[in-house]
This record gives sequence, structure tokens and C-alpha cells, in this order.
Amino acid sequence: MESFWGTLKNELVHQRRYATREEARQDIFEWIEVFYNRQRRHSTLGYRSPAEFEATSKVA
Repeated sequence: MESFWGTLKNELVHQRRYATREEARQDIFEWIEVFYNRQRRHSTLGYRSPAEFEATSKVA
């Protein structure tokens, strides 16, 4: 979990300034749902995205 928060901060939060908490919430939600879960490769999942990993796990 610490790795996730570190990645989130380094790749998103520290790169932007938010006018409101709602703006930050929406940006973080989009980063997690669109990028982190669907595109970003994870070494612990055999260098597949979580979405790819889930799709192949359901087939097996």
C-alpha cells in the first residue's frame, strides 16, 4: 500500500496544484481507474496491468 501512495504522489499529485478538494478527488479517481488499473504495468502481476491480470485470471 505504501508503494501505491508513493506512486500516486510522484506521478500525479506532486505534478499538479488543485483549486478544490473536489478537483483533486476527481483527478485522483481518474488516475486510479483509467491509468493505474487499466494501463500501468505491475511487476508483481507479471508486468501486466491489473485489468489484464483480472481478464486472464477469469479465463483460466
